Amino acid sequence: MKVTRKIIKIDESKCDGCGSCVPSCAEGAIQIVDGKARLVADKYCDGLGACLGECPNDALIITERDADEFDEHEVEKHLKAKEQEKKAQPAAAMPCGCASTHLQTLIAPISTQEADQPGSHHHKHHQHKHHEHKHHDQHETDSNLANWPIKLNLVPPTAPFLRGASLLVLSDCVPVAYPQLNHDLLKGRVVLMGCPKFDNIPGYVEKFTEMFQTAGIKDVTVAVMEVPCCSGMPAIVKKGMTAADKDIPMEVVVVSPRGKVVGREKID
Repeated sequence: MKVTRKIIKIDESKCDGCGSCVPSCAEGAIQIVDGKARLVADKYCDGLGACLGECPNDALIITERDADEFDEHEVEKHLKAKEQEKKAQPAAAMPCGCASTHLQTLIAPISTQEADQPGSHHHKHHQHKHHEHKHHDQHETDSNLANWPIKLNLVPPTAPFLRGASLLVLSDCVPVAYPQLNHDLLKGRVVLMGCPKFDNIPGYVEKFTEMFQTAGIKDVTVAVMEVPCCSGMPAIVKKGMTAADKDIPMEVVVVSPRGKVVGREKID
């Protein structure tokens, strides 16, 4: 039945599809469809506006109009259906033996401080390697990738390489744009990659929540591009941290499309 009530309205001209509003809607009323935030159905929106403060472009407002009544029973069925769909995705996505079934620790991640300490085995090894390759091009280096797989969708929160790790969360475009990633950010960290615009945002929040609850993560660095759609990734990580009731040191690194670091910020 239609009633006149308060409900969310999304201004598509302002929405860039970053998805920051999606995890803040506990009823699952908002989804990213064709690169824009959409109200799935009026009956799922309670009109309280918990999502308003998450939008960096002020594309969401509360309006009053004729709409279907908010239906808690339908919301419950909607959320259960989404959960079942999410559980079904991994089996459908890995018909050919995806690498996520073969978790690998490629190198033992070490902290940057440990690596740079004089007298440490790694420091001596680094000095030897530097001497050995001093005539090589300065950009040549061994990979600092410490784990496989690296896609957030493929890494279970219980993966052994996550235990006690310094975590690097990358938006998908960062490795292509940032030429110094391997040395400046990847070194000594376990890496996870995803896209805050096109991927399963509620699934990301849930995965980070379980990860922060169980893995003993030491610190988190989130690297994003200097574009609005990337702004959702730090918010997703922070929501997982809050849901896990953990206070883990976190830094956000912003990279320009020209491959320069244009911002660093510690997040409380």
